[in-house]
Amino acid sequence: MLVLARLLFLTVAAGALGVTPAASQLSWERAGSPVVGPENGSLVVVGGAMRSPELFERFIQLAGGPEADIVLIPTAGEEDDYDNSYRGLEAWRANGARNLTVLHTRDPVVADTDEFVEPLRTADAVFFFGGRQWRLVDIYGDTKTEEELQKVLDRGGVIGGSSAGASILASFLIRGDTSGNDIMMGDHQRGFGYLRNVGIDQHLLRRNRQFDMIEVIEAHPELLGIGLDEDTGIVVRGDRFQVMGPSYAVIYDNQSTTGENGKFFFLSSGQIYDMGERQVVQPQPLQNVEQRPWSN
Repeated sequence: MLVLARLLFLTVAAGALGVTPAASQLSWERAGSPVVGPENGSLVVVGGAMRSPELFERFIQLAGGPEADIVLIPTAGEEDDYDNSYRGLEAWRANGARNLTVLHTRDPVVADTDEFVEPLRTADAVFFFGGRQWRLVDIYGDTKTEEELQKVLDRGGVIGGSSAGASILASFLIRGDTSGNDIMMGDHQRGFGYLRNVGIDQHLLRRNRQFDMIEVIEAHPELLGIGLDEDTGIVVRGDRFQVMGPSYAVIYDNQSTTGENGKFFFLSSGQIYDMGERQVVQPQPLQNVEQRPWSN
């Protein structure tokens, strides 16, 4: 099922870019082990307010199709209890997913049990809903749940998330402070790390957050910052991602400058970026972006 999903992914990506499947595979399958992204499997990272059918469809295709076993985790939200009647499942069902399981607890002791993680052991894919990302760390960090999540990727599955569920996928947790989401570097700074040395922000342009990541990169110049606007995401394989959706992904790299002193640049739907090489793969070159360190 997962092999079929990979073939579907390459075919769809090729269609979006106007190239043949073979050429698309060359773009995605860079030689060598990833230094940023997952060794196996795929990520679908969305900037919040996920509505576009293409985002749901791509995730479902990567998971293996409508019958894929998809686990949905709403724990970042505010409610104490979630089950299979959770209304967040409606959009997934409307877009064709048929085998959905809600996984949720507020107790890290429960999250560390074999019984709780059983659905993850057969899952083709996992998706994190939005809310506050620190809740995911407090409940699932350093438990059997976190271990089994990694195993979903290791066997070639898909992990995704929207809003808080996007930020948790990176190694550095943006807006992880328990006192409020306006603090970029707060009391929780460790994400699940499926993207290494990366911080992810969300709701970027819709909430006028496009300048907020700069302070993070100035404090942690080793990080790659990725900002995602609403209903827009990136599909990650290895070190490379493709942008999907009606708005933009924004890159913050302290070795890339736009204009005289600009500290971020925009990628639109269909564009491919290599996070290991920190460069745009397609199209190339990107206008008005220079490989030049930020000036103070």
